Amino acid sequence: MAGIGKTAPDFEDLLPAMAEKLGGDGLMRELCNGFKLLMDEEKGVITAASLKRNAAVLGLQDLRDDELASMVREGDLDGDGALSEMEFCVLMFRLSPGLMEESRLLLEEMLEDQLKSAGF
Repeated sequence: MAGIGKTAPDFEDLLPAMAEKLGGDGLMRELCNGFKLLMDEEKGVITAASLKRNAAVLGLQDLRDDELASMVREGDLDGDGALSEMEFCVLMFRLSPGLMEESRLLLEEMLEDQLKSAGF
């Protein structure tokens, strides 16, 4: 993975525990709160500059400007140079191996159920 996978410090993946404790809606509320903490209030998106201003909140105050910019690029799906709230949430899920595994298992289970009900 380019960008964040190579530049971010090691972190404990807390999203699965948060999801279990808060449920899906609660987790999404918390992610939205995190987005608001990091966003540029005038632009309504997370930019490399807003991430730099708020990096200490995440314990990322030691990251260089190019590393912070790389983090934004990693999640920037539409190429506008910033993270929308949706791009931020998608990035957080992508960076959570535990949630990705749970999602994969749930999808497999749903597919198996549909195949069985279709007679396969």
